[in-house]
Amino acid sequence: MTESTEKRGKHRPQALAERVYHQLKSDIFEFRLMPGDRFSESEIAERMDVSRTPVRQALFWLEHEGYVEVWFRSGWQVRPFDFAYFEDLYDLRIVLECEALRRLCTHSAAALRTELRDLIAFWINAPRLAEGQAVSPWDEAFHTRLVALAGNAEMTRIHAELSEKIRIIRRLDFTKGPRVEATYHEHAHILHALLQHDVEEAQRILIQHIAESKAEVRNITLHMLQQARHNTTEIQ
Repeated sequence: MTESTEKRGKHRPQALAERVYHQLKSDIFEFRLMPGDRFSESEIAERMDVSRTPVRQALFWLEHEGYVEVWFRSGWQVRPFDFAYFEDLYDLRIVLECEALRRLCTHSAAALRTELRDLIAFWINAPRLAEGQAVSPWDEAFHTRLVALAGNAEMTRIHAELSEKIRIIRRLDFTKGPRVEATYHEHAHILHALLQHDVEEAQRILIQHIAESKAEVRNITLHMLQQARHNTTEIQ
């Protein structure tokens, strides 16, 4: 492929729409666009230096995924928090992850220790991270890894999709210092229970661990969202 051909490929409508899509999703997850914020296609197009066509395509994708919605046919809005919706996702997480733990406990002790080696290295043996926002992606990776190790591709796919949908909640949850300490403690206990093939204990800790995060959903306030935006701006 020549350089000129490559440049043209990077600017084809689909590629532009994908770039806008990923940027807008990042803006939502990083609280540069907050739940309830309204905007127009023209504003996004001007900010990202593209035409309205790829912006509209990106917004349709985000609408399909539940991140934005049309506002009275005159603009767009970041979807406000639907607490019942997030709680339903947390309930589904519990079902999928408990089943994953059950399946993992059928693996041999040697296989299980090998499969969990990277998780043990981070959550038990490595020095702890103090910053909540640094721990948040590792927390998500811990849970997605456990489900993936269970060996069911459809479970893994569904779990990955719902994990992305609750990522914004996870980030808010990890703004609290005690949640970081609790995450390390509970993840270590889940791993120890798995190594002992104690499925009931592993599931008990997991359910408690997820239930505590779920309970925090109802405690989200406008102040928390504004503080998250402020922190993001400071980092930039």
